[in-house]
Amino acid sequence: MNLKEKSKMLKVYIPALYLAMRRKDTPIAAKIIAGITVGYALSPIDLIPDFIPVLGYLDDLILLPLLAAVAIKLIPKEIMEECRIQAEGL
Repeated sequence: MNLKEKSKMLKVYIPALYLAMRRKDTPIAAKIIAGITVGYALSPIDLIPDFIPVLGYLDDLILLPLLAAVAIKLIPKEIMEECRIQAEGL
């Protein structure tokens, strides 16, 4: 899977994580990680500022997908699948 496909997936999974985070049947640990992930994705503040060559974008390329993967793993598959389908319809 190339970088373009991964970024396309994140465009669906970030809203799906938001939807999953708002559900009552999502475990609390998953809600916390999903909240951090969505917050980081939408925040204009980065851990490493983007104006620093290479490192500025590296945190977005590594940290965001890593957080999303952890959150997706913690959310039950059926909940994540429903939320992903909803997110694709947005």
